Amino acid sequence: MFPDHSLLGGGIPLALVVVDSLHKTYYMGDVEVHALQGVSFSIDRGEFVSIMGASGSGKSTLMNIIGCLDVPTEGRYLLEGRDVSRLKADQLADIRKYTVGFVFQGFNLLPRMSALENVELPMVYNGFSSTERKERAMEALKVVGLEDRALHQPHQLSGGQQQRVAIARALANQAPLILADEPTGNLDTHTSEEVMDLFCMLNREKERTIIMVTHERDLAGYGKRVITFRDGLLLHDEKVMSG
Repeated sequence: MFPDHSLLGGGIPLALVVVDSLHKTYYMGDVEVHALQGVSFSIDRGEFVSIMGASGSGKSTLMNIIGCLDVPTEGRYLLEGRDVSRLKADQLADIRKYTVGFVFQGFNLLPRMSALENVELPMVYNGFSSTERKERAMEALKVVGLEDRALHQPHQLSGGQQQRVAIARALANQAPLILADEPTGNLDTHTSEEVMDLFCMLNREKERTIIMVTHERDLAGYGKRVITFRDGLLLHDEKVMSG
């Protein structure tokens, strides 16, 4: 089993994410698919980790488990020191509200809502007052440099600006963990670099833990560590050498 991890002050576990001998098996008709095969690693608070792998390597399955959207078939997953491997769907939903912010390749903004309203949306389900939602949303938009676009709808924003709104939405609940799934997949090279610089700033200055899936080696290099998967197995886990 995975070793115990030391605690930060106040009893907060140093490791934000611990996966211990994770297996995930799917069935496609009569075919048994082993999406994850005994994967183990930990990610400390404040890390920026890139996850790479070809299609079918298991990286998306892993991200779904880390994001509390799915549970493993076998093994343990600890989030903030709590074993969430066998929690029910409603319990996982509660954890997602406060612990995980998601950034997707397709932005996933509601087209008829303003940037401000899109950022506010996750907080509606957390019981925040209208005033507090707006204050938090504006602060998040300020962090990503879009406070002057708060009332614009997605069609009035560039692709890079839409992704910044999506990042602000992930920040609004002040979740300690941001999961980014191919966050630059729909962006040109220059805009991709701007978005990656923003992730680096959030990791460095806001101390957000970031786990990003990408298939591009140069983008993976923005992280401090690269984990590579192949056929449901962890192939490499390497630190990124800073320039």
